[in-house]
Amino acid sequence: MTQSPKPPEDFAELCRLSAKFGADPMHIQGAGGNSSLKTGDVMWIKASGTVLADAETKEVFVATDLAKLRDALDTDDPIADQPATFRLPGGTGLRPSIETSLHAVFAQRIVLHTHCIHTIAHAVRKDPRPALADRLRDVSWAYVDYAKPGANLARSVRAALEPDTNVIVLGNHGLIVAGETVPEVEVLQHRMHERLSLPVSALKTADVEVLGQLARDTDYEPADDPTLHQLALDPQRVAQVTTGSLYPDHVIFCGIAVAALQENEGIETAMERISCSGMPAPVWLIVPGAGVVVRKDAGTPARVMMRCLADVMQRVPVDAVLNYLSTDQDLELLNWDAEKYRQQLNAS
Repeated sequence: MTQSPKPPEDFAELCRLSAKFGADPMHIQGAGGNSSLKTGDVMWIKASGTVLADAETKEVFVATDLAKLRDALDTDDPIADQPATFRLPGGTGLRPSIETSLHAVFAQRIVLHTHCIHTIAHAVRKDPRPALADRLRDVSWAYVDYAKPGANLARSVRAALEPDTNVIVLGNHGLIVAGETVPEVEVLQHRMHERLSLPVSALKTADVEVLGQLARDTDYEPADDPTLHQLALDPQRVAQVTTGSLYPDHVIFCGIAVAALQENEGIETAMERISCSGMPAPVWLIVPGAGVVVRKDAGTPARVMMRCLADVMQRVPVDAVLNYLSTDQDLELLNWDAEKYRQQLNAS
């Protein structure tokens, strides 16, 4: 193809759907998630680093060569992990989403991938399949274990797909729903959100005075979000979030797991300890029994992902056995060029 393809008639509907769920942090947080629409050999996909909430006011979609991408996946060609390779002429020059290949494996025209809070609260558990099976009895769904986003994940999803599968739960990641029309996908997304809904733990009161004393004359300040403090107010909860990372976007925007002050330790001492371990200064710190402090210069993407973790954990029992990303999986996310590009766009 030598010229930019014309968007299909229901493209405006896709933009509306994308903006609706993109603006709801229970479904999508910040620049996370993506949506797509196929027409013939062209797939319109969200661009990397853009925000679905802006879909009706900004150019956030890129036209890609669907036939070429599917051929690359079929032949195990390494370019399947280079989404920019499949961008068609025209548009702003933005890169297609790092998860473009994930959308390509679906036969359905419309695909919506979200980081639904309720879904993640199931998907971070050690064995979520029984609970999912009970809640999704009459749904054509499949569960796919965690894999780094990209062609490998796309192939894992493709292997799990049956002809009528229209829902995928991604381990330690999120949710995918697919359908032939935008209204069909919209109804299905709401249906999955309701089916996987979990009760929320009652809020406890943080000790803001202790947090303020600890943070005085440091680069940190007490969090102004009561939900964020909940991560620090139960010993079991502290153990859950400091043991390891639970899903990709947290690693990318907040670092590995969550750091916590040790007993009788001040923030400056904690910074020295963390620095000696080779880790960068954390964007937030748990003060067990008191609450959470956040770096004063923490950007919006990091703050959004902090709240995402707090929302997820408010729906996970404190005694739940969790499935953490491995050290290798953490590091491959931090060293990923495609994600560095996405972070750069988010920062700007």
